Amino acid sequence: MVEETELENQNNQTKDQEENNRTDDIENEAEKFKNEGNVAYRKGNYLNAVELYTKSLEICPNSASAYGNRAAAYFMLKKYKESLNDSMKAISHDPTYVKGYLREGKANLFLGDISKAIASLEKAKSIDPSNSTINEELIKFKAVKNFSDEANISYDKGDFRKVVYLMDRCLNHSNDCYKFLLFKAECLALLGRYQEAQEIANEIVVKDQKNSDALYVRGMCLYYQGNSEVAFQHFQRVLQYEPDHQKAKVFYKSSKKLHNKKEQGNREFKAGNWQNAYSLYTECLEIDNKNKSINSILYFNRANASFKMNNIDACIEDCSKAIELDDGYLKAYLRRAKCYMETENYEAAVKDYNQAYKLDKSNKENYRLLKDAELQLKKSLRKDYYKILGVKKDASDDEIKKAYRKSALMHHPDRFPDASEEVKKQEEIKFKEIGEAYTILSDPNKKARYDNGQDLEEYGMHDNDHIDPNVLFKAFFGNINGNRSRNGFSGFEFSFG
Repeated sequence: MVEETELENQNNQTKDQEENNRTDDIENEAEKFKNEGNVAYRKGNYLNAVELYTKSLEICPNSASAYGNRAAAYFMLKKYKESLNDSMKAISHDPTYVKGYLREGKANLFLGDISKAIASLEKAKSIDPSNSTINEELIKFKAVKNFSDEANISYDKGDFRKVVYLMDRCLNHSNDCYKFLLFKAECLALLGRYQEAQEIANEIVVKDQKNSDALYVRGMCLYYQGNSEVAFQHFQRVLQYEPDHQKAKVFYKSSKKLHNKKEQGNREFKAGNWQNAYSLYTECLEIDNKNKSINSILYFNRANASFKMNNIDACIEDCSKAIELDDGYLKAYLRRAKCYMETENYEAAVKDYNQAYKLDKSNKENYRLLKDAELQLKKSLRKDYYKILGVKKDASDDEIKKAYRKSALMHHPDRFPDASEEVKKQEEIKFKEIGEAYTILSDPNKKARYDNGQDLEEYGMHDNDHIDPNVLFKAFFGNINGNRSRNGFSGFEFSFG
């Protein structure tokens, strides 16, 4: 019996030894793969390092250092979620593993969860208070949190330019953080810098096709650039991937409302219901004041409704607002120029037609309109003989004669013998202008040239500069020299310098 017992003990010892040997072999094999992974990591072969660390973990799945090293390799591959998961597994196997907390903190930072990132480093510091790397990283992380908090406050205030600046500061410490990049992109879109915003969003979508925030930003850019239908498709995809995406919900709802109400306004306009169209466009403008592209169109549409209702001042005002939002809005320049022509503000009309011509030099009609406005401006800078006589531009010969008779009698210098020299001088000038006006408007050829805006000197029409108003007056009223005539004048004559 004793011999059998001794033999059994020897067998158990042998089995234990063999088991220990097998365990050592397994651990050595796992360590071998881990060390090879370390070599690959140091050479920058991070994908190969991940594969080797994975083999090590398949053999020894409880190795905190292997999880920690694979987390570092994942981080270098910009796979931050995987890096975070491995860091957490490393810590779960060894709660005192300082590098695990450091890598967990960095992964959280690049995933945009700053509070968790700081908490990870605070835990690492509690384990190793004298670790300079931890203290340095903690200072950076807290700075990022301050920038992020300030950015959120600025966003709520509508200071999107400052948000962009603060996100750039955050990205100095986490250059590949999608959260910071997309927050920056969203604010770039709100600032009208659509191309920059789209470039950021597109780059992220290429890497992560289901990134709801990137799709949201792309939808914003498309919508603000007037591509509503494609924008709506983006918002729908966002809500498919993330049904509780609040920004997408609000944006989709308001943009859809704006689109539908704008179309309703267009239908009212086409039906000739100008006031209804005007009211609907006004309601549209109250929905989203950030949508410069759509709002510029809405202002122009409302301007057209005002024009149809003969409210020229309102039309000019809305055209100006449309141009302020889109300085290349050709139709708005043309409409405003037409209004300026109708209000005889020819100088402003010339500026608008000139801008319209610059925007589309291939359109001959724009050039014709410009030249016509320049002609009207030139005509407006001359004396307005119709205004001097107080007649309309379509006045008949009889109306012109009657107007001259009335004006000439009213301003003849003999009516002011006791007036001051200043008043006499003013009346002499008026009397002369009345004579000039009648000379031009009573002659069909001169009147036609005047109406057409032809250069007066070119056609030798400045003879009226030397017209003696007394001669014209006498010719019109008859010889009144000598005693006071029946018209009440003494035959007083005067000269003009």
